[in-house]
Amino acid sequence: MLQHIDLTKILVLDIETVPQYPSFMDVPEQWQKLWSKKSNTLRKVEGESEESVYPRAGIYAEFGKIVCISCGFFSSSGRTYQFRVKSFYGKDEAQLLSDFNHMLERHFSEPGSSLCAHNGKEFDYPYIARRCLLLGLEIPSLLDIAGKKPWEVNLLDTMELWKFGDYKNYTSLELLAASFGIPTPKDDIDGSQVWRVFWEDDDVERIKNYCQKDVVTVAQLLLKFRNEALLTEEQVILV
Repeated sequence: MLQHIDLTKILVLDIETVPQYPSFMDVPEQWQKLWSKKSNTLRKVEGESEESVYPRAGIYAEFGKIVCISCGFFSSSGRTYQFRVKSFYGKDEAQLLSDFNHMLERHFSEPGSSLCAHNGKEFDYPYIARRCLLLGLEIPSLLDIAGKKPWEVNLLDTMELWKFGDYKNYTSLELLAASFGIPTPKDDIDGSQVWRVFWEDDDVERIKNYCQKDVVTVAQLLLKFRNEALLTEEQVILV
């Protein structure tokens, strides 16, 4: 599986997002009303309110923002891979997106280049594109898929690959990693805690470390899908 793909032309990525405000009480009145409408589906549990579910606002590009994009790429020497990981992160979303977009256009714009993420088609890819538009930034060419034919879209998704056409199946990165014997990327925090680490702990560095672990795990999945050996710690290089 995937033996026809050149791993060195794939950029593996993961993003971490948070609500745009520390709490619901900090949200402007107009946006409180909009969140009340948007969060209806999140408030199915009895007793839930707009305020109690606001920490989950980061999953929506209209109410959230990106605080980290981690990405990694394979390089090879003979049959041995190295996997280099770099992160764009911080409190200035426009700057980190601009820096990421510049890197993408400079190094992954050649024919055959592609992106890979877990659940990327449902979350990471559209989120990046939407935030670029909302911030007045150009959408990277790989993510600007409007008007493209299906075979012209170079976006891989490890969750979609694992489905094998089974559209009702959702498999988390943590579960898939465990199934293949890959060390869990959730050994510190998980996605539900990112908002607290950002807004309460003010620890973007911890979020970056968590995001990078997800990127390495997705890279390991790609290797497993190809029936190849996992990367060792020595093969993963943080830059």
